[in-house]
Amino acid sequence: MVSVDKVYQRVLAILNKENRGYMTPQEYNLLANQAQLEIFEQYFYDLNQYNRRGEINNAYGNIVKNIKEKIDLFKIVNFNLSIISGQYTLPDNLYRLGTVQYTKSGTSTYTGSTTTDTCEIEPVSGNEFIYINNSPLTSPSTSYPVYIRDGNSLTVYPSSIVDTIQISYVRKPADANWTSFEVNGVALYNPAALDYQDYELHPSEETALVNKILTYAGLVIKQPEIIQVADAKENKKITQEKS
Repeated sequence: MVSVDKVYQRVLAILNKENRGYMTPQEYNLLANQAQLEIFEQYFYDLNQYNRRGEINNAYGNIVKNIKEKIDLFKIVNFNLSIISGQYTLPDNLYRLGTVQYTKSGTSTYTGSTTTDTCEIEPVSGNEFIYINNSPLTSPSTSYPVYIRDGNSLTVYPSSIVDTIQISYVRKPADANWTSFEVNGVALYNPAALDYQDYELHPSEETALVNKILTYAGLVIKQPEIIQVADAKENKKITQEKS
């Protein structure tokens, strides 16, 4: 977690120091979530780039490890989905879908007791499904099920599977929200509000959030000097991380 108020105060302090005006809470909240989402999405781009290179030394290995740890903060495992009208609806906060599985029940041939087995459900496209479903050798079964994703819903085959399924996924960060109440026209910080929300990023991202919000602020208030200040701070942070 990163304090939504601490970042706001740092942004205001820099804007004030540079004599570049004021950022309202409404402007801040808008830019805050844009910054958080950009940093979050950068994790996946960076991870893909480093994985392409391979973890060939300790420096790369540590960077990849750090990125994975930051992503792990948003991982949800064994989340239950129930079938409704033949489909399973994915959660609204889903960013990337991982494994999909269900628990298959049966009876032991030797003891007659009830057995359970976890089966992973494989993803296929609509065209792939038509192809594999045409052959009795490859058609989906309860032992080798498949699913087709259509937007925010999954259809599982064979259709005899109507049990609750479990998914693992990476969720999106919740929208940060600096909440306040007004006294004599002045917005006062109110962390007790029901819709208050800190940033959900790793604590190490505080400076990155400040720098990105300053960059956006330079565009919003049309002050290119603010963008230069933010870029200088971001470049300094990147240099320190690489050293």
